Amino acid sequence: MRKFMLAAACLGVMVPVGAVMAGYTDAKNDPAAREVEQALVLKGDPERGREVYLLCAVCHQPEGWGVQTGEYPQVAGQHASVVIKELADIRARNRDTPTMLPFAMLEHLSVQNMADVAAYIERMPMTPTNGLGPGTDLAQGERLYQDNCVECHGEQGEGVPRKHMPLIQGQHYTYLVRQFEWIRDGKRRNADKEMVKQIKGFTVKDVQAVMDYVSRLRPPRERVAPVGWMNADFPNFVREKPPGGDLEEP
Repeated sequence: MRKFMLAAACLGVMVPVGAVMAGYTDAKNDPAAREVEQALVLKGDPERGREVYLLCAVCHQPEGWGVQTGEYPQVAGQHASVVIKELADIRARNRDTPTMLPFAMLEHLSVQNMADVAAYIERMPMTPTNGLGPGTDLAQGERLYQDNCVECHGEQGEGVPRKHMPLIQGQHYTYLVRQFEWIRDGKRRNADKEMVKQIKGFTVKDVQAVMDYVSRLRPPRERVAPVGWMNADFPNFVREKPPGGDLEEP
């Protein structure tokens, strides 16, 4: 029973704590900040993390690739520091994710569990076939990315784990657009405040162009799974389609 409860909690590298905490204004009074601070000094155990991840697979799939249509993001390969921060933010209701909130709030999800599942997710290989945008305005998308995004997310969207800046390369286009719009419009409350200011004037076309470009940023070859790869940690998981295929209609 305990394994089952821990697994349900995930539905969503030790780094310098001071750097990761920089995004919080008051760690003493912010429950998410306290949990991040506690989790980051723990050594995550990927084997224990596999147990926690069990029911994450229901939405994010056993491979951690989500779905190309963007209802669920790819989490595979994400920096452990980012996974920990997002889980803590959801628990503290700094980020609205209704699907995940009931599971993240489970009393059995300990700070150690957060570190463990983050370690497991970070080492998962990424999808070779993420959902892409239409490819109609990539030059504008690249210009916007270079002018606004490189400093925090890197040239190839690799992120900066010590500053909990997420890896965005290889992510599904539709998910990227939705999150970008939520950040711009203030719906995603845990977003970096400087980013919110910077992208406030982005039009619909701007958002589509830059996220189309981002969706085409590729992870290093060694971080990408072969086409058709299946996660052997979950041999009995029933998939409606092969890994990498859409499980839901747009």
